[in-house]
Amino acid sequence: FVFVRTWSMNNESERGKDTGLHYDRYLREVIDFLEKDQHFREKLHNTDMEDIKQGKLAKELDFVGHHVRTKLDELKRQEVNRLRTLIKAKQDAEGGHEMNHKVLLKQFEYMNHMNPHTFEVEDLDKLIQSATNDLENYDQKRHEEFKRYEMMKEHERKEHLKNLDEEHRKDEEQHYEELRKKHADHPKINHPGSQDQLKEVWKESDGLDPNDFDPKTFFKLHDTNGDGYIDEQELEALFTKELEKMYRPNLDEDDMTEMEEERLRMREHVMNEVDTNKDRLVSLDEFLMSTNKKEFLEPDSWETLEQAPAYTDEEMKLFEEQLAQEESNLNQKTSDLQKQKEELERQQENST
Repeated sequence: FVFVRTWSMNNESERGKDTGLHYDRYLREVIDFLEKDQHFREKLHNTDMEDIKQGKLAKELDFVGHHVRTKLDELKRQEVNRLRTLIKAKQDAEGGHEMNHKVLLKQFEYMNHMNPHTFEVEDLDKLIQSATNDLENYDQKRHEEFKRYEMMKEHERKEHLKNLDEEHRKDEEQHYEELRKKHADHPKINHPGSQDQLKEVWKESDGLDPNDFDPKTFFKLHDTNGDGYIDEQELEALFTKELEKMYRPNLDEDDMTEMEEERLRMREHVMNEVDTNKDRLVSLDEFLMSTNKKEFLEPDSWETLEQAPAYTDEEMKLFEEQLAQEESNLNQKTSDLQKQKEELERQQENST
């Protein structure tokens, strides 16, 4: 949904960024062609975001010009063919087995697949609803992927230790602890979105005197595309100085994947504090209002990733059990295939 809203503001910087959705290209192309229709473009600019969510914007499709509707029909047919090709390829890769019906429908839920030929109001409504829901869940999926990454890293470290003798194991453990201490030894991290953090950006990035800090001027400086909002990417850019205190790409103790997770945590935190209407954009009014809060002027200390582990001991235990089961299944499958191969070889020998 934030993607649709951003498009309605003609945010050129966003057009080159992938949303991470598997139907990203289709979504972009549909909105691109809809914006070429003057009536729809005006509605997109002026319709309240809650109304868009409720499907009121989709009904405006009936008033779009014929040439645009024709192009949308073509885009939908291309997308249906793309999905069918992908599904067929997946079935072939899995040995021709039928896909789970629910999984199959999930692939098509952002369009009316019962009508594969023309793009209708229902298609636009489904596309907006799916994009809204999927983008809202995108951050949570990234957190889950990061958790798995961290658990896999720890699992591989422990597996490596198992293959070492006692002396080398102690050396590795000592080296590991030294790296952890080095990473934790960094300057104080300002609370994201606080006065201290923004003043540091004002001084270090903007080259201005901290004593002259002005929230309204700061907002305009960092609304880099001038659309009247600070979006998620513009907000994340404000945390670069804080992240550079903790992470340097050429040092063994600093993990760049962890840096991106820290950036995401900072952005989510500030959005939760400042984005009062939950549209994933910070308006000037929202920003100025936040600068009057106690959290802005006297914030708590920021808990970094090393202070807030990504997983619990119980989650790690379950993860390792899952890995062990996957390995067992793979070994069983390998054994079964070997037996099938040997049986085929015997049959061939007998036939000759």
